[in-house]
Amino acid sequence: MKNEDSATIDELRERRSAALKTPSDLDSSAAKEIGGAMNLMLADVFALYVKTKSFHWHMSGPHFRDYHLLLDEHADQIFAMTDVIAERERRIGAPTLKSIGQIAKTQRVLDNDADFVEPSDMLAELREDNATLAARMREAHSLCEKHRDIGTASQIEVWIDETERRTWFLFETMRRSDSGGH
Repeated sequence: MKNEDSATIDELRERRSAALKTPSDLDSSAAKEIGGAMNLMLADVFALYVKTKSFHWHMSGPHFRDYHLLLDEHADQIFAMTDVIAERERRIGAPTLKSIGQIAKTQRVLDNDADFVEPSDMLAELREDNATLAARMREAHSLCEKHRDIGTASQIEVWIDETERRTWFLFETMRRSDSGGH
């Protein structure tokens, strides 16, 4: 039985949900669709951040210092995206990821739990992960264009540029010096 001072679970859920509704000129289906794409991106960014930091922590070999510092710089840049992505989702009226469990269920970036990974394999894996992330960002960008979400689309453009830069740095870092100087 329910008394006047206590609310049912459904009423509590409804109040909590209503408290998070953000006014937006995007219709609810657009916010839901873009928010879903952004949550995929957010999970991938968190997973890529953890992988980049792990490789940073476990780097070894003759280029240790250079690679260690490069991956630390990349990780900082990747982590900086997380808050901006989540806050953008909230501004358009979409919910964000809420837990590590949700990230684990949603991420498309593969984990690497190997005890030892060769430095060149670390760089190659991160290069591919970043290239894939850029491609997935382009997909999200197209979705934003479809719904005329210029704010999210413009943010994604910045992230694509940053991600392409990381991909390029990783590619060039791995390039062999025997290319004949070209």
